[in-house]
Amino acid sequence: MPIVQIQLLEGRSAEQKKKIIQEVTATIVQTAQVPIDSVRVILTEVPPIHWGTGGKTKAEQ
Repeated sequence: MPIVQIQLLEGRSAEQKKKIIQEVTATIVQTAQVPIDSVRVILTEVPPIHWGTGGKTKAEQ
């Protein structure tokens, strides 16, 4: 059972998240040749204050 974990900054719409799950699932099914029902996709939203790049939080940038 493939499990894909994706971390994203907060702020994407429900429709965008749904599309990400659909597209990632389809890619795993196709490339790993597994049944669609065996694929798990977990989206974790991270607040900008908890995400750092270049020594600064995304909230600061």
